Amino acid sequence: MYDFKPAAALPAEELYRELLAAAGALTAGEPDGVANMANVAALLWEFLPDLNWAGFYRVAPAKTGEGEELVLGPFVGRPACIRIPFGSGVCGAAAAGGATQLVADVHAFPGHIACDAASASELVVPVLRDGAVIAVIDLDSPTPARFTAEDARGIEALAELLADRI
Repeated sequence: MYDFKPAAALPAEELYRELLAAAGALTAGEPDGVANMANVAALLWEFLPDLNWAGFYRVAPAKTGEGEELVLGPFVGRPACIRIPFGSGVCGAAAAGGATQLVADVHAFPGHIACDAASASELVVPVLRDGAVIAVIDLDSPTPARFTAEDARGIEALAELLADRI
């Protein structure tokens, strides 16, 4: 049985070091990307306080058959939007630009998609493989300005670890 839990009240740098170690251990040698995303979503939920949603959106062919869009992947939290066009909302902005989105107030973000009205802040980090976005890691919190630059760096390191595992 796996029991990955952080020690209480760790400094951010150490918390993310432990999160990366746990994610590395759980995903090493496992070729199924969905299984790896599911376990990492659960780890995010365990390790990071004050979240109301943690998970993945995968890049997939658009339902219309033209281009690509984000499609809901494994997550922990309330039911979520299934498809998000590139450039729409915080997740779509991260996917379209290939850059981390650290949003202190989602209600002030142009085009924000409110999948859960309780969300107040959001951190979205693209997962890149060979320079192309293959997924995004999405974290939502009911607390405004919940996420910091340290959180962004920690989740970016996680995205780098997962690039060949999802």
